[in-house]
Amino acid sequence: MPIQNEPCVAAADLAYLTCLMQMFLDWMGLDNLEDYLSYLKYLLWVFTPLIVVFILPFVIVIFLYLSILFLHVYKRKNELKEAYSNSIWDGARKTLATLWDGHATIWHGYEIHGLEKIPDIGPALIVYYHGALPVDYYYFVARVILLKGRTCHTVGDHFVFKIPGFKPLLEVFSVIHGPQEECVKALRNGHLLGISPGGVREALFSDEMYTIMWGNRTGFAQVAIDAQVPIIPMFTQNLREGFRSLGWLRIFRWMYEKFKFPLVPIYGGFPVKFRTYLGDPIQYDPSITASELAKKTKCAIQALIDEHQKLPGNIFRALLERFHSKKKED
Repeated sequence: MPIQNEPCVAAADLAYLTCLMQMFLDWMGLDNLEDYLSYLKYLLWVFTPLIVVFILPFVIVIFLYLSILFLHVYKRKNELKEAYSNSIWDGARKTLATLWDGHATIWHGYEIHGLEKIPDIGPALIVYYHGALPVDYYYFVARVILLKGRTCHTVGDHFVFKIPGFKPLLEVFSVIHGPQEECVKALRNGHLLGISPGGVREALFSDEMYTIMWGNRTGFAQVAIDAQVPIIPMFTQNLREGFRSLGWLRIFRWMYEKFKFPLVPIYGGFPVKFRTYLGDPIQYDPSITASELAKKTKCAIQALIDEHQKLPGNIFRALLERFHSKKKED
């Protein structure tokens, strides 16, 4: 007889457990568990793309640190060669340039138009528009190394030199703080020198209208005059569609002006089409002032923007341009 009653006992136990579970859900306020799960699924569907676009910029940072790690490994392997050669880092630069150029080609279908305007020998000052992240400039430097066999010196913002671990990368790629005397010295020694007069402010607070934010800066123009070198204007199409910032929020602008530190969040990493355009060199003219030369250079970059960039910038359109012709359509 006890054996015959076991199914009834099991059923009673199951009903009891079901009752306990229902009481627990009621106590937790989860009586509509399926509704909560559906709501959670909806939140994940909505916020996952937002999380991704804020994570992608860190891919560039990770790539930079991987570059630094490579330099450390390379240096260890070649310590003995350093005593016999002054060009120990040439191989490292070319290897890293190949990696960055591969990333540029695969992720952004990167192109340069007007590379022939960069001299094979001799100095020139390259002035460029600064995106939220200047990845286009990294790609440009890499391609100049590979196709021209030249290392382009760069003026970096002061905060870059305070980033932990960046020192080897800055030294190998000849990034300098930017005092005018040091810039003039680099040019007089026959190097290429890249500078963005807009700097961090333009990077963080310009927008999809590609507003040039130089203020009254004329130091770069004075450098070109003192070194008696041409200025080559540079602009990259769709740069702000690749990476964008939240600089339009007033709190971030206030924090930057107050503390002079780039605390503005950057998002993106979209595989949009990048095309870098180099304008005609602005030749040295002893009769022109620094203020006039700065204005002339700004007009040259604005002309590149007007010719090659559809305004306002649009991420979806920039993605489609991976499959369309290079010319800007009216």
